[in-house]
Amino acid sequence: MPMTVKTILCPVNIRHVVESTNAFDEALEMAKRHKAKLIVASVAPEFERNLNILDPAEYWGKELDKFISRNSSGDVEVERVVKKGAVHREIVRLAAAKSVDVIVMEAANPKVQDYLLGTTASHVVAHARCSVYVVRS
Repeated sequence: MPMTVKTILCPVNIRHVVESTNAFDEALEMAKRHKAKLIVASVAPEFERNLNILDPAEYWGKELDKFISRNSSGDVEVERVVKKGAVHREIVRLAAAKSVDVIVMEAANPKVQDYLLGTTASHVVAHARCSVYVVRS
């Protein structure tokens, strides 16, 4: 029996969004097919490396708003969320808090250190209570 999808979470790394929007594009199409709500989220770092950014959550929230407006969602309901902290943990927490049915996220091609240290995608796959669809960039 097919899975019922009402809420989709798509974490977006705003720093790398110029390089690829594959996961967002896939999440948007999935939301259209299922008539589901799409939560587009970004996680701001606890400590911003760029000292010109005084409020990382506010700054990255504005950048996320720009990203969403550039990538039209059509008739899909989109909720924008910015969290602050460790990316892998915040994605899992947000998915649980919002009762997400599926997470659609991007993962770069693996390197040796990814197998030893773990990646954001592998942590989310291992710890999320919902399905996780990983899109290769």
